[in-house]
Amino acid sequence: MSFCRIIIAILSLQFVGGVAGELQAEELKLTLRTRPIAIRIDDAAATLDREETWNAEETAIIVCDVWDLHHSLNAVRRVEQFAPRLDAVLKEARKWGVTIVHSPSDCMDSYSDHPARRRAVKAPVSPRLPHDIRSWCSVIPAEERAAYPIDQSDGGDDDDPAEHAEWVAKLEKLGRNPGTPWKSQSDLIAIDSERDYISDRGDEVWNVLDCRGIRNVILTGVHVNMCVLGRPFGLRQMARNGKNVVLMRDMTDTMYNPKSWPYVSHFEGTARIIAHIERFVCPTITSDQIIGGKPFRFRGDDTSSETKDRTGRIASETVLKDFQTRWVTIDVPSTWKTASKGVLNGYRGPGWSRCVVKIPGEWSERDQLELSLDQPVEGERVKAWINGHALQPASNKSLAIPSKQVNPDDHNLIVIRVENDSNQLLKPPVLKVLQTDSE
Repeated sequence: MSFCRIIIAILSLQFVGGVAGELQAEELKLTLRTRPIAIRIDDAAATLDREETWNAEETAIIVCDVWDLHHSLNAVRRVEQFAPRLDAVLKEARKWGVTIVHSPSDCMDSYSDHPARRRAVKAPVSPRLPHDIRSWCSVIPAEERAAYPIDQSDGGDDDDPAEHAEWVAKLEKLGRNPGTPWKSQSDLIAIDSERDYISDRGDEVWNVLDCRGIRNVILTGVHVNMCVLGRPFGLRQMARNGKNVVLMRDMTDTMYNPKSWPYVSHFEGTARIIAHIERFVCPTITSDQIIGGKPFRFRGDDTSSETKDRTGRIASETVLKDFQTRWVTIDVPSTWKTASKGVLNGYRGPGWSRCVVKIPGEWSERDQLELSLDQPVEGERVKAWINGHALQPASNKSLAIPSKQVNPDDHNLIVIRVENDSNQLLKPPVLKVLQTDSE
């Protein structure tokens, strides 16, 4: 299975309401923000607002993966900042009749006897369960036109190395797996035993929404560039299956490391992801539309609204500033000069390629996968990731793809970084399925 076209970008060039007191009983008056799909990079600043009134009893809030602990200490700190306000949002929303679904993934064992968990399990099975509603969703058709705005292939951990080492030691002392230390939802967010639901399964959440006649869904929680977008109950699944879904953009966070492209602050990275969502996935709202006051802002977030609205603009003022630095689809093999219409003539440096591929489930179950390249993969010249997980060499010109990192029968994001010193672009990689010895 080969890729006929790949996406190329240059790493060094890209940076790339009513209030609660005004609401009628059982009505949510919301201001939904979207962005047009930009034709030019400089068009990316525009935002569009529209007013909508939602029936509260036809609305649900899903709290995604606001865990008690996380492998990133900074992620824990940011959750501790916004979780009390999110709890206040949920309390106010309950008064109006909004359904609350708590979805701390991989933590269901902690809630096996909880009334809210039993309530979700007992929800009648929907006769309209969408296809693949149990699966992670890595991309929806609208995003195929998109330039994904940040590189999260390193997992997005932005901890200070020394602090992170201390955090790992503390997690181990607590008897937690430092890689996946979560066991429950944060205690900063209350669960109403009489009314709420607990589930991390896409089909169960859908059953709850269907049996309660939920048309409108508000997603909150972490992390917006990973779980909030991709979980079976996340933004993409809700959007592609017809729910009137929005992101509460000030009640979320990203896993983004400023040491990765586009080398902006953590909060600017979050702003860029939110702009991507508003353009290609769904609208967004803010918490003040539920509880009044002002939108939540993290301590240390110095990104102005002007900066956030400039998402997608060319930020480099020094090197090839006239080159449109969004991801572009080009034919390969080629040269930097040809691909850039002469702008990158003689370019030497790193290039990034990416594509989304749907991998048959039987491949990941029975066979070994390899990504075959046209360059040696030893050293630091070639790096690659699948769904954010780094790949290791399998041979001189191939990388092994562990089956556990594959989303079977679903979309998988493959990212490749190559150091180029010959002005030649990478040839199309080939995804190979190797038969096991037992077959």
